[in-house]
Amino acid sequence: MIILEYLTVIFLLIGGFFLLVGSIGLFRLPDFYMRLHAPTKASTLGIGSILVASIIFYSFKGDGVSIKEFLITLFMFLTAPITAHMLSKAALHVRQPPRPDTLNIDQLENIRDRK
Repeated sequence: MIILEYLTVIFLLIGGFFLLVGSIGLFRLPDFYMRLHAPTKASTLGIGSILVASIIFYSFKGDGVSIKEFLITLFMFLTAPITAHMLSKAALHVRQPPRPDTLNIDQLENIRDRK
């Protein structure tokens, strides 16, 4: 049982680290597109790790494996990238300007005009 507790703690620490990195990235990065990238990737991994810790803990300490945690994890891993994609497409549509030193900025109009 002590190994399961250590494994739970490890996943909680990993999840907390990724959530902290995502929060710092949201605060420190300069434009919308970069700010969108940091919390989307880091929060997905952070929440996923915390949910895995919850699955491990409650599977062995509680009533057994709960389908709720699996469904929440699946929902998070499916919806976070889709939401980020929709937000970036909306920012392109309203012509949100990126930083001037962004790579391939000359192709931005071609991307905006795609159907």
